[in-house]
Parts: sequence; structure tokens; C-alpha cells
Amino acid sequence: MSKTAVITARLDPDTLDLVDRLAAAKGRSRADFAAEAIRRVAESEADFMAFVQVGIDAADRGDLIPHEVVMAELDAMIAKHEARCRN
Repeated sequence: MSKTAVITARLDPDTLDLVDRLAAAKGRSRADFAAEAIRRVAESEADFMAFVQVGIDAADRGDLIPHEVVMAELDAMIAKHEARCRN
């Protein structure tokens, strides 16, 4: 069995009520629901940080797209969307 740790967090009454309702609906304890929620958020944050680091690494290498190119691509996307909305 893997090691576990106990943490505490202060929740306002509305959040605690929501956690309790969702945990009950899933047939899980408050603690199990909270642990799963924390794991999901932690994984999501780690993924986002890794994604951002890819951009930082690219910038550090000088692998950048000029502002004018980005703006031209965005303008083209906006024009395409506007044209689609008019039809």
C-alpha cells in the first residue's frame, strides 16, 4: 500500500455543501472526493506549467514568431469568422 498524508483545508459553508453533495452523488466519502479533486487540479496545473515551459524554452532559443505575423494570422481568423457569421 502506498503512503498517504492527511491535509486540512478551510472551506466556506457553500463549498463544503457542494463537496458533500457531489461526493454523496458519486457514492464517495468527502475525503475521497477531495483527494481526487486535488489530484486532478494538481495534474492539470503540472500540465499547464510544462506547456508554458515549452514556450519559455522556445523563446530562450530565439524560436519566436514576429508580432506582425501573429497579428496577420489573427486578423485572417477574425475575418473568416466574421464572414461565416454573415452567411
